[in-house]
Amino acid sequence: MAYTYLDYAATSPLCVEAAEAMAPYCEAGMLAPAAFANPNSLYTPGREAFAVLEAARREVASALGVRKPGEIIFTSGATEADDTAILRMAPAEVARRQRAGSGDFTPHIITSSIEHDAVLNAAHEMERRGYHVTYLEPNRDGFIEVRMLEDALRDETVLVSIQHANSEIGSIQPIEQLCAAAHARGSLFHTDAVQALGKIPIDLGRFQVDAASFSAHKIGGPKGVGALYVKARTPFEPLLFGGGQESGRRSGTQNVCGAVGFAAACAKAVCMQASEHARLLPLRDKLYEVLGSIDSITPSVEVEAGSFDYLPNIVNVCIDGLESQTLILRFDSLGFAVSGGSACASASLEPSHVLVSLGIPKDRAQGALRISLGAVTTEADIDAFLEALPKVISWNL
Repeated sequence: MAYTYLDYAATSPLCVEAAEAMAPYCEAGMLAPAAFANPNSLYTPGREAFAVLEAARREVASALGVRKPGEIIFTSGATEADDTAILRMAPAEVARRQRAGSGDFTPHIITSSIEHDAVLNAAHEMERRGYHVTYLEPNRDGFIEVRMLEDALRDETVLVSIQHANSEIGSIQPIEQLCAAAHARGSLFHTDAVQALGKIPIDLGRFQVDAASFSAHKIGGPKGVGALYVKARTPFEPLLFGGGQESGRRSGTQNVCGAVGFAAACAKAVCMQASEHARLLPLRDKLYEVLGSIDSITPSVEVEAGSFDYLPNIVNVCIDGLESQTLILRFDSLGFAVSGGSACASASLEPSHVLVSLGIPKDRAQGALRISLGAVTTEADIDAFLEALPKVISWNL
């Protein structure tokens, strides 16, 4: 039985470009010393490995609109990047203000209730450490309005963290305006841009954010590698301590192979972004049109055909009378991979915190279904999924 993958928001298959770029670094033994050498070593293979690492850094920086490659820190993934931004930038900003004469104050962080768990749980940890945290609620369409942020900002606000695009409903936040509002009150601004990369244009130089998180495996790169962009002169304290790699900002021997794969995937994702957006948008709209016409199915958000306010590859609906886990397993038995929301919360029996924040009743949110499209998704895949849907709902096999 052919298997159709429709869960790209969770992870994506390794792209050919990344695999080919990484291949020399996967050789066993002593065939290519520079391919396995520690990039922090002084001997020739180490210096060659370091040169490869820095070339990858430059390529990632270029793909993200970053003018100074040194502002890119390679990490183990977006979770580490998110945690580092929140757990370490906020205290660094507090220390900076205290040195400047602000005196003692209770620091304040702002985020949203629809963030990825990596951000939300880091924010909860900061609460345990004595910080005040405000969780902005989205409007019914899934957007954080600028006026909401402006109303929540205080003199004590040291950091704002708002995602660029939501992984469950695909809503794209007005990052430039939100960032400008935060800066107007003297607050740092971080964005989790994991889902946005490769789907919509990203230019960190134009956005003016202080920090941004990325993950390789969402765009066809390898798992276990990501990046944190930190603008020069932004208050920052490392999360990991050790040998002082990544200019002292992220200790640990760098994953050269992973960085090379990430860079190759980044270059392809950015090159293909416009054409993929144009190709996937009609498929997204077709899914919403057909699914929304079925009485037992309710779109989680109202996405108008052709809308650029939502990602082109994510569709989210609620199916009455069925739970997400049941839907996933039924589709799986018919050869389709779909999800009920964020992969990081796939084992949870609780309804999606994103859908609940939209005001969707918990019993309806229990039946959430997310279909996310990617590089090899075709219209034939969508047609096959829609053909299988009645069987899943009625389960008359």
